Amino acid sequence: MTETLSMQLYSGRNFPPLADQLRILSEAGYSDVETFSGLYNDLSGLKSALDAANLSTTSGHYSFDLLENEYDRSLEIAGTLGHRILVLPYLMPDERPSDVGGWAGIGARVHKIAEKLKGEGLRCAWHNHDFEMRPLADGTTPLEHILGDDPAAVEWEADLAWVVRGDEDPVKWLQRYRGRIAALHVKDIAPAGQNKDEDGWADVGKGTLGWDRLWQAGREAGAKLMIAEHDNPSDFRRFATTSLAAMRAFAERT
Repeated sequence: MTETLSMQLYSGRNFPPLADQLRILSEAGYSDVETFSGLYNDLSGLKSALDAANLSTTSGHYSFDLLENEYDRSLEIAGTLGHRILVLPYLMPDERPSDVGGWAGIGARVHKIAEKLKGEGLRCAWHNHDFEMRPLADGTTPLEHILGDDPAAVEWEADLAWVVRGDEDPVKWLQRYRGRIAALHVKDIAPAGQNKDEDGWADVGKGTLGWDRLWQAGREAGAKLMIAEHDNPSDFRRFATTSLAAMRAFAERT
């Protein structure tokens, strides 16, 4: 196996306390997790909990506010936790532009952050949802403007399930940004009409995405960090254990 198998801790936000989530992940066999901004208010407590569970954290989600307005705090978080990849994860609906110029402006902001982080020896990536895949008036997509044309600057944390929900082919987009894939979010979509209590998501390998093919495409595009995620699991332990077993199988078969 050449990839690091991780878990986005946002998946467990509805199953406190954090220490129990980390224990479940460690017992299941995870060695790495991805953090998110809501956990940074108690940085020392987070670090202690990770250490107690013997879990590393290669990447973390950071808001625009943190990276633009509290840059030194962002570096403190990354240094304390050992993050090498800092990921911008989301724009609220009222923050999303509606035209090409607006998205080009978002891209410029991301690029500026990425250049600063690069100077610190850190990597910057963007995590997509479906809205970045929707065509603009000129046929381009927000994702193209966010990632820009400089392959040495902004990388992509590719959430392939959201690419599919954005009505795009994930393999095509992985091939387009080959060499710029910081990580894959390994997420699955339930068959139509199923798992309504989980917002239509599924445990990894139990849905419709065909992850054997996507895993291989991600590997060929340069992804080495594979991060399981479920936006609303009804059972965190079930999701964690099922998904890790599936990811190990994908890694061994491809």
